[in-house]
Amino acid sequence: MEPRLDYYTASPEALKAILALEAATFDLSIEKPLLELVKVRVSQVNNCAFCADMHALEARRSGESERRLYAVAVWRDSPFFTERERAALAWCEAVTLLSQSNVPDEVYQQLRSQFDEREAVDLTVAISAINCWNRLAVSFRQLPAL
Repeated sequence: MEPRLDYYTASPEALKAILALEAATFDLSIEKPLLELVKVRVSQVNNCAFCADMHALEARRSGESERRLYAVAVWRDSPFFTERERAALAWCEAVTLLSQSNVPDEVYQQLRSQFDEREAVDLTVAISAINCWNRLAVSFRQLPAL
């Protein structure tokens, strides 16, 4: 598979806006290790090899275990995740698959049992940002570096 185009050079103005959103996610109320897990999972759901690779590497640099990274794709059946992480992973899947899930009330209730209002919004903004990156990378076939 060959990349279709370099979206960074094709529209620097558009990328500047997305980069600003991404930069804002660094200052949100959600802990960085959890954000990296969410970014990996959203990227897996969206079949974004580039972003899944990048965020798995970033998670490892931040101290995440390989074992948990291997298991994030099957988190529901894995004993390695806390209730807070499970709530975030369920939420990120529901928000990412919005047209299929319509974000069920039970997933929202699970989220709110672990996250206050600000954290819920912050997490959703971070999920929206990685979904945006995934859509660019998948649409224009950006590949992980070898």
